[in-house]
Amino acid sequence: MDLIWERPEPRGRTLVPVDRGRIVTAAVALADAEGLAGLSMRKVAAELHVSPMRLYGYVATKDELLDLMADSVYGEITGALGDASGWESALRTIAVATRDSALRHEWFVELIGGRPHLGPNALAVMEATASALASALGPDGGDRLMAALGVFNAYLVGAVRNEVTELRQSRETGTDETEWRASVGGYLGRRLATGRYPTMRRVFEEGIESDPAEMFASEVAIIIRGVTRTE
Repeated sequence: MDLIWERPEPRGRTLVPVDRGRIVTAAVALADAEGLAGLSMRKVAAELHVSPMRLYGYVATKDELLDLMADSVYGEITGALGDASGWESALRTIAVATRDSALRHEWFVELIGGRPHLGPNALAVMEATASALASALGPDGGDRLMAALGVFNAYLVGAVRNEVTELRQSRETGTDETEWRASVGGYLGRRLATGRYPTMRRVFEEGIESDPAEMFASEVAIIIRGVTRTE
């Protein structure tokens, strides 16, 4: 079977208009509300007021639907690149747009990492990232491009997964990070007072009041400096 990216949509007139765009929009809205666990072809079909079998003419499997949904999020990331000027601005924009999109669509973190997505928008993000890193490394840095790309992407995946996981835990437990810190503060204070963990004491003390967006920006700056060093 051809990949969905090269497979044409069915043609024909029907009383209820359906296309992949409408299917993806409905699926994304469902996943935003209920998570991927609450997503099914049956529910998407119900949102579009068609039978589930109707959808299979456009999307053969749920995995294909997830690929389309992920690519729609990558489309949001590519949409932010119009404001970027220069390789460093492009890398920062990709990082911030990835975080913003993951916070809007928390299910997205379950689909990234591992094998890359190959939809047109995902490829556009990959191209923009690789192009920016190639510009930063210069003509003599080609042998470092793959490693730089891997480190940059690994950081983004890990960072957004951590932040979304914390948000989910806060909702599920009814305890946000500040309340959790307070609940373990006594124990942690006693352990740090032993003097065995001086560096971690500094980390904990400096990180207590940090703003997530500001911390993310600082981390991105460190990653960019690290992966683009040419010496």
